[in-house]
Amino acid sequence: MSDPITIRYSVRPRSRSLLAGRVMDLFGLTAEEPPHIVAENFILEVPKGAVVLITGPSGSGKSSLLRALGEREKALDLAALPLPDCPLIDALPGTLEERLSALAAAGLGEARLILRTPAELSDGQRYRFRLAFGLAQGAGFLMLDEYGAILDRTLAQVLAFNLRKAATRTGIGALCATTHEDLADDLNPDVRIRCFGDGIIEVEHRDMKKNGSASATPSGSRTAPAAIGRTSLGGITAATTSPTPAA
Repeated sequence: MSDPITIRYSVRPRSRSLLAGRVMDLFGLTAEEPPHIVAENFILEVPKGAVVLITGPSGSGKSSLLRALGEREKALDLAALPLPDCPLIDALPGTLEERLSALAAAGLGEARLILRTPAELSDGQRYRFRLAFGLAQGAGFLMLDEYGAILDRTLAQVLAFNLRKAATRTGIGALCATTHEDLADDLNPDVRIRCFGDGIIEVEHRDMKKNGSASATPSGSRTAPAAIGRTSLGGITAATTSPTPAA
């Protein structure tokens, strides 16, 4: 069993300057102020190859929890991954067809983009290339903070769907954190974590052996509707979902 995760941040500054002291006095903070708790003895087993989605509002601790899980699982942080200085088509392994397929799955199927270097891409395009490049590294887990945040919502959902397909095909797991709840349907995570702040965390597991069945937590959370259709979007595939049945 994995060790429990505890994340606390002290309210007091590490070194109390004159201005820091005045702020504490202004807001009535004392030297005995209790720490801010993100997670307290949080236990989570992450199966090999699992897709984990952490959601919650800004400041709820999802990024801190993501980093703790990523460190424990030795995940490859895509944001810190050095990118090569060569055309995209030369940066990936495999045959030409395999490289084109990987780039198309990341929304980079246009010839003009394929021949550019990562430095010549826009922020959104570079983010998508990081995903394709990260999958090619062969790590056990990828770590993606603020997943899809800089992409338009339709493209973000398309890439979530394709990431789910890639994880299933390759066995590479993904640890994702985002404020965007709309990605859950297409990402179809094996583990869904919701952070509410003050150490309140809700977890839901999907049975990886039963192709989409879920095991809900006692709080009654449920998985999102399963993807049932696909539409073409710029050479990549998008999922459409069935409507949520009425309660």
